[in-house]
Amino acid sequence: IFIPLIQKKTGFKLNKDFYVGYSPERIDPGISKYKLINQTKIISGSNNKALKMLNHIYGKIIKKKLHATKDIKTAEAAKIIENTQRDINVAFVNELSVLFHKLDINTKDVLSAAKTKWNFLDFKPGLVGGHCIGVDPYYLKYKAIKSGLKPKIISSGREVNDNMPNFIFNEILKVMKSKKKETRDNKILFLGITFKENCNDFRNTKVIDIVKNVKSYGMNPVIVDPIVDKDDAFIEYGIDILDKIPLHKNFKAIIVAVAHKQFKSLEKSDWEIIKSSNCVLLDIKNILPNDIEAITL
Repeated sequence: IFIPLIQKKTGFKLNKDFYVGYSPERIDPGISKYKLINQTKIISGSNNKALKMLNHIYGKIIKKKLHATKDIKTAEAAKIIENTQRDINVAFVNELSVLFHKLDINTKDVLSAAKTKWNFLDFKPGLVGGHCIGVDPYYLKYKAIKSGLKPKIISSGREVNDNMPNFIFNEILKVMKSKKKETRDNKILFLGITFKENCNDFRNTKVIDIVKNVKSYGMNPVIVDPIVDKDDAFIEYGIDILDKIPLHKNFKAIIVAVAHKQFKSLEKSDWEIIKSSNCVLLDIKNILPNDIEAITL
């Protein structure tokens, strides 16, 4: 896409008048040990000269090794399947969590037991958004369809993960109705709005899908996220964000949506201040102490 545009606009010829190098992003946003300089970096180029340029540039800053691919397409494909693979693996445990919820089995306990096997892949259920994992599978699906292949696993993974906000919202409604709670005009507390924990990025967050469902049902969402930019969130979604959890017990439901360290550090005494005895508590990320009664995925 990019190279033909350059050639058309400038009249330059690739590998004669200009060169192209490509190195896919591989950074874990938020509080993470995986930064730019301390992991293997994939590099690629339009020819050997371009590749040598990238090797020289990144060689100055990358502490780990550089991995040169055969061509740019290979590097692009590697990037896109890194995120798609994770999307599919999370979709698998999300589907399991829905099943186990119906069977009254604790998903967290099942995964804790299963990961004692040496080759079990330890993925957690939850909301899959963001500008990488929640988007890249669609790029790959698009490319596959254009190439004449109808991708089944990639499409199924996205379908499962895209439907999780609706599943979670319907479970909240089901529990509230079973406890004979009035659903209209009720305050629902959301802990976290970002697409992942300890990260202030809320692009393509799936939490907002649940917030929209809550609003459409006539309920009042109250959102707390201590690390997002409040002005940016209002511009993007038209929602107000609080820095701290309100210390009253007026919430009919509380949704622990993001596993920020500020929420993980809450103890039983904190929850006794926040949560009323008849409040529905849904812990999407399974971070609450075991002695706190909550619905989990």
